[in-house]
Amino acid sequence: MNITIRPLVENDLSEADRIFRLSFGTFLGISDPMTFGGDTDCVKSRFYSDPFAAFAAEVDDKLVGSNFTANWGSVGFFGPLTVHPNYWTRGVARRLMEPTMQLFSRWNTKLAGLFTFANSPKHVALYQKFGFWPRFLTAIMSKELTQPRKDETSKLKWSRYSEEVSERTHKDEKHLLKECSKLTNSVYEGLSLESEIRSVKKQNLGDTILLWRQNGSNNDEDSPLTGVAVCHCGANSEAGSNTCYIKFGAVKSGPDSGRDFENLLRGCETFAAEHGLTHITAGVNTARHQAYTKMLSNSFHTDMLGIAMHKGNDEGYNRHNIHIIDDWR
Repeated sequence: MNITIRPLVENDLSEADRIFRLSFGTFLGISDPMTFGGDTDCVKSRFYSDPFAAFAAEVDDKLVGSNFTANWGSVGFFGPLTVHPNYWTRGVARRLMEPTMQLFSRWNTKLAGLFTFANSPKHVALYQKFGFWPRFLTAIMSKELTQPRKDETSKLKWSRYSEEVSERTHKDEKHLLKECSKLTNSVYEGLSLESEIRSVKKQNLGDTILLWRQNGSNNDEDSPLTGVAVCHCGANSEAGSNTCYIKFGAVKSGPDSGRDFENLLRGCETFAAEHGLTHITAGVNTARHQAYTKMLSNSFHTDMLGIAMHKGNDEGYNRHNIHIIDDWR
């Protein structure tokens, strides 16, 4: 079988989305595989985030699979990697991994990883061939939103990235993005969510929540940025109808990080409620024990478990006192 790997292009997106749903729906045993994911959209949103980091697999000029790669500065991950069920176990996924590994090398990625099914020896064995090793479980968690009490939100000092940049010049926006990168760098050297923040704004997928110190003004050195959360909202995003999905969230490392993390969660919940959304979802690696237990104590419950696999078995930022939300799906 002749497998060709090439860049994914815009004309592929409809078929790539169909294969994505068919593949996961079939693997999970859904009676109608095409209902997998509902009205979420991972394929188009990830393609438009970085078209040069998406790859297609063809057999006899027919699209049979795709893969997407994300560049978060010193951190990189890939997925969803999906192959049409008719071509499973025929080497397509392995071929799609080749340009992905080349990208990580070109980007000088320090921490490379993925999210996969913890109960699938086939998936784990495939990625081990490329030097990725299973580490801790990642919990995909959710909660039903209730109207927050005024006393819970009155002291919160948060803003929306879209509002901040609408009142700033291009130079000021660059400064704000730099502040976001300084924050993420404080928890893992080189970690930057600039590409995700820009993508959410450009595609109108949701917004980025900014948490500020409670004293002083946002531009005051005494009131620096202390938390950031990239949120997808509603249908045709990675969230789905009536849902706010925290794709990434982090607070500055330090003695107040636990309190700041809870405030960031409240800020995201308030933002979601103001948009009429009824659910909030987020993923957290259980190696980040303090973040995981904070989410449990804030009424989040686990819907599913996956496993994070890291290149070279590097622990990365999955440490007990690191307060980060992400799941690499």
